[in-house]
Amino acid sequence: MLRKIILSVAFSAVSFLQMKAQEFQGMAVYESKTSNSDFKTRMQGNKDMTPDLQKMIEERMKKMFEKTFILNFNKSSSIYKEEEKLEAPGQGGGGGGGMRNIWSSMMGGGGTNYKNVKQKTYSVDKEFMGKEFLIKDSLPNYAWKMESETKLIGGYNCFKATAVRPVSQSDFRNFRSKKEDAKSEVVKPEGQAKKTNFMDDFELPKEITITAWYSPEIPINQGPENYWGLPGLILEVNDGKTIILCSKIILNSKEKTEIKESTNGKVISQKEYDETVVKKMEEFRQMNQGNGGMRMGR
Repeated sequence: MLRKIILSVAFSAVSFLQMKAQEFQGMAVYESKTSNSDFKTRMQGNKDMTPDLQKMIEERMKKMFEKTFILNFNKSSSIYKEEEKLEAPGQGGGGGGGMRNIWSSMMGGGGTNYKNVKQKTYSVDKEFMGKEFLIKDSLPNYAWKMESETKLIGGYNCFKATAVRPVSQSDFRNFRSKKEDAKSEVVKPEGQAKKTNFMDDFELPKEITITAWYSPEIPINQGPENYWGLPGLILEVNDGKTIILCSKIILNSKEKTEIKESTNGKVISQKEYDETVVKKMEEFRQMNQGNGGMRMGR
């Protein structure tokens, strides 16, 4: 009888722990900041751009390059989405709404990113050129190199890990400035047209190095965007241009968030979506030849 009681208690304890593990949920707030120094340098080298126009573009760039995201997670899945903010009166109108959606999508926002680390899949719904897409694909397989360096982030002990990954052509943050000096005057051969497109000054690298900081004190295989695969929640990611840093963590709050995959949009693979974006951006580039390049929506 005693043996049965002990086994029953043990079974109940295991069931309770499993139930608690399934109920485990947390929320992390991330601040994302992308360096726009290349763009500022290019604008300063543009003699046709007035100071007022440059200031307006810099203000809009600040909104695009600095974002806040919320990651809700449990043991197996997560949703990562840009924090919704109300625009000030007068800033939400005009005819540039569609263009703002395009820029938001290309700057790492504009959709709900769902990850299932058990199934090793992800999906993200995005609106592009007035059409809704549901990108569904396998999670990237990061070959993480575990480093010995440590540091504290928000009171959590974090360890460093690095990996090299190919760039996404639909993520505008991956663009790097070409090496020539933007302020230098380049003499064109006679008969060769002067370069007028703003985007001609930028290029995409084939791959970039990722530096991540994760905390085993929060033992889940999750992180911002599509980052995952480390023995602890990823609290910081740096790809050389964009830094995503966790600023707040709440574990096991009484208020639970439903973590489920979006069903909105035409299902498409990441490769197909990238090809669609590249094609449309090339059309924009050709349309804006001679007009100073791609315009920011007003």
